[in-house]
Amino acid sequence: MIGFGLIKRNFIHMDSKTFVMLYKALVRPHVEYANSIWSPYKKGDIEAIEKVQKRATKLVISFKKLPYKERLLQLNSHTLKYRRLRGDMIEVYKITHDMYDRSVALELPRNVSSTSGNKYKLQNHSFRYYKFR
Repeated sequence: MIGFGLIKRNFIHMDSKTFVMLYKALVRPHVEYANSIWSPYKKGDIEAIEKVQKRATKLVISFKKLPYKERLLQLNSHTLKYRRLRGDMIEVYKITHDMYDRSVALELPRNVSSTSGNKYKLQNHSFRYYKFR
C-alpha cells in the first residue's frame, strides 16, 4: 500500500493526532475505495483488509503494545468492518428516503402492510442454499 509505506518511511516518531491525519489522507481512501459497490464477504478478504489498519495503528509508538481494539479507542476510530456496515446503512437510508434520482436508484422491496411499522420498513427475504451434485 503506497500511503502506508510513505507514512512508515517518512514519519518515525509521531503523535496520535498526526497519525490520524496522515492515515485518513493517505491510507484509508485506498482501503475503502468503492466499498459501497464491493464489500468483502469472505473471512480471508475481511481479515486481509483489516490487517492493513492493524499494522498502520502500530505506527504510533505509544500505542504499539496495546491490543488492536484499544488502539482504535485511543485513536477514536472504528474497525473497517464497522465502517462498511455504517456506509451500507447510510446508502439504504438515502435510497428509501428518495435522496437519489429515481431513474438511476435501486428500488428496494418495501413492506406494504399498513398494520405495523412505517412506510420505510423493508421486506425481509430469506434465501436458501441448495447444493447440487
